[in-house]
Amino acid sequence: MEDKQGLISALTSTRDRILGLVQSLEEEQLSVPYHPGVNPPLWELGHSMFFYEVFILSALDGTPSYDPAMDELWDSFHMSHGERWSRTLFPDRNDTLAYARAVYRQLLERLEREPLTDQALYLYRYGIYHQNMHIESMIWCRQTVGYPRPDFTESGAPVGSPLEAGADVTIPGGDYRIGYPEQPRDLARQDFAFDNEKPGCTVTLAQFNISRTLVSNAEFLQFVQDGGYQRPELWSQGGRQWLARERDNAFGTGAAPQVATPAQPFHWRWIEGHWQERLFNEWLPLAPAHPVRQIAYWEAEAYCQWAGRRLPTEFEWEAAALGNRPGSPFQRFPWGDTMDAHRVDMDGRAMGRVPVTAYAPGDSASGCRQMIGTVWEWTSSQFLPYDGFAMDMYPYMSVLQFGDHKVSRGGSCATTASLIRGTYRQAYFPDRTDVFTGFRTCAR
Repeated sequence: MEDKQGLISALTSTRDRILGLVQSLEEEQLSVPYHPGVNPPLWELGHSMFFYEVFILSALDGTPSYDPAMDELWDSFHMSHGERWSRTLFPDRNDTLAYARAVYRQLLERLEREPLTDQALYLYRYGIYHQNMHIESMIWCRQTVGYPRPDFTESGAPVGSPLEAGADVTIPGGDYRIGYPEQPRDLARQDFAFDNEKPGCTVTLAQFNISRTLVSNAEFLQFVQDGGYQRPELWSQGGRQWLARERDNAFGTGAAPQVATPAQPFHWRWIEGHWQERLFNEWLPLAPAHPVRQIAYWEAEAYCQWAGRRLPTEFEWEAAALGNRPGSPFQRFPWGDTMDAHRVDMDGRAMGRVPVTAYAPGDSASGCRQMIGTVWEWTSSQFLPYDGFAMDMYPYMSVLQFGDHKVSRGGSCATTASLIRGTYRQAYFPDRTDVFTGFRTCAR
């Protein structure tokens, strides 16, 4: 997205994907069951189009709103989460699609007509990336409520390479560059990074050992079969409170039978002598070699306690993924400085249905596999600003999450590949099981 043609291509592909996610739903599916981790699909679309209106068309040209009466309804600051389910407040599918197409037409016409200034380039990038975040949340909405998979997912997946799952690699101690480095003041010459990735800094880490691979279903199943969910000594105070809330919750998705306390991950079930895992609206045999996914932070923490391991800090994770050192050329990905979507499970293709040993070309220099894509990886770190943090153009991108969210890293199978890099920091509440989250562990 460095020039007009790149922006047009990115905007067009983003448009096609998000419109397809709305158009492929039946009318009754637009009213998704309420869940604290998802949004109704029409609101996701309308909100992301409103973002384009405010931060590009209005900010650059003073263009009036498509419908001023709708502005506060699409604005996440004014419209509380629970109110987004009110079908009487919002336009129907046809009117929302008409709104989206009108805004896209304005954006594309502006791109063709106006010079691409530094500010415009930055704002276009921001708007497109923002909408791709909502594409990911629309995908995990389908998974959470049990809707059919999106049309662009693929049934085939790479096989694993010869590699011992779970084996550790040693990351040497010393100084590492963390976060996005200082960039030129010229916006056109800047790589894009969100405010919470900046400013970059140098940290000193002690030597540590980290698993080459994500925790697999087979490994997590051992924890389940050893009664991990019924052993309070394995769970922190926050984890025990989460278990109690899960006992009382009734999400209504039919994903798993509700029991006195959870006995397995929310998207697993034991039926007729076999373990199964739900992917969208299908129950599939639990694949032992695939990564465990849609795991709450508390589950990852309890597993580590059971296994005698620990979660990495976000600085350790980044050191293992990128290995950036002071004085050496900075790289954004485990394999180099350019995204190669063939090295990762992203863009909603395999949806995490891959062995933890797959995608060897995506290995980091340290030997860690699938650190980009497949599942967001929980770290032990709280989501806090780096020293010298300054808010970006969208003031709510990060500040509302500081303090009570955990950091996850690396992107997931549902993340758009163009959005991610090794310094990207995602913030999720530790309770979340709707997002495509997993983890890898470190030796204590």
